[in-house]
Amino acid sequence: MSKINTPLKKLNNGNNIPVIGLGTYLIKGHNASNLVYEACLKGYRHFDTAVLYQNEKEVAAGIIRFIEEESVKTGKSFDEIRKTFFYTTKLWNSQCDGSYEKVIRAIDGCIESVGKLKYIDLLLIHSPLMGPKHRLQTWKAMQDYGEDKLKNIGVSNFGAKHIQELLSWDGLKIKPVVNQLEISPWLMRKELTDMCIKNSIEVEAFSPLTHGENLNNPVITQIAYKYEKTNAQILIKWSIQTGHIPLPKTGTVERLAGNLDVFDFELSRDDIKAISHPEAYQPTDWECTDCP
Repeated sequence: MSKINTPLKKLNNGNNIPVIGLGTYLIKGHNASNLVYEACLKGYRHFDTAVLYQNEKEVAAGIIRFIEEESVKTGKSFDEIRKTFFYTTKLWNSQCDGSYEKVIRAIDGCIESVGKLKYIDLLLIHSPLMGPKHRLQTWKAMQDYGEDKLKNIGVSNFGAKHIQELLSWDGLKIKPVVNQLEISPWLMRKELTDMCIKNSIEVEAFSPLTHGENLNNPVITQIAYKYEKTNAQILIKWSIQTGHIPLPKTGTVERLAGNLDVFDFELSRDDIKAISHPEAYQPTDWECTDCP
């Protein structure tokens, strides 16, 4: 299979983000750098990591290896090719529950981890669990840090009240560009996602494959057969067509290309309706959108 070109979506600040990314949770060490490198070869240009994952340097190393090789092959500069990549990381709760200076040091650490990539395309607050005071203090540090090193900033696992708290804060200078949430046909969070979109905040969907729990659902299997696609491809396409930016994760090189190969077909309205379960509430990961 030839390299797939991933479409882009425009964020509320005018910057672009690839409409699908690779999640890297629980992928460590050499496995992480090798998987990311292989993903680059397949056409992935959007990678999602976090301080919690303990693989920021390895994810960056996989991207750097590819860019260096591509630079030699094409004659393009490293910086020119770097612009086509989108690297996301997240500050962990314990980095955000102290002073403003502590948050700045934490961001410094994230910048140091990317090495030759030089900057972070998207930095997120990983969760709202540190409470209102520290949420706003962390956001202040992020928006003060400078767009030369943090191209975009956003949040993750934020519920409606956390989003509203931030948007109504009198110290707000930069709106979050995304809210990253667990989203699937069995966890659609319609009210929350509608609120985000109404405020021009894109919704990234982690665990779009439900950690495999619903991967072999008979309806998904039937629709996959109809389009001659895999069940995973149907769930990823559902996520894209319902307006989300899915972040499917795999630790298997052989599955990388398939998860990205979702741009040559469209699900019908009837198929999307059959797949969707707006009444369901089935998180397969942690849930903190309702925390104080």
